Amino acid sequence: PTDEAFAKLPAGTLESLLKPENKDKLRSILLYHVVDGRVFSNDAIDAKAAHTLQGSEVRVTTKNKSVRINDAKVVDADIDASNGVIHVIDRVLLPVEN
Repeated sequence: PTDEAFAKLPAGTLESLLKPENKDKLRSILLYHVVDGRVFSNDAIDAKAAHTLQGSEVRVTTKNKSVRINDAKVVDADIDASNGVIHVIDRVLLPVEN
């Protein structure tokens, strides 16, 4: 997510997540943004979903010529990195809590 995506979180959310007692929740949220392997946008669109390292699935859709991960718009895709492929999104993805 972009810095602006984190700024869109409800007031106090980020500060709360950074507290030591919320370490597991923060870890879960961060892992919800990561999938195994090198996945480019066309592959994700074709698959329509991706299994995250957090354990849940995210939906991959297209709307008005833009790619979306759940409700987040991909604002920059297919950034090749040494340890994977980065897709920048405009909001923080929050996994459904059990």
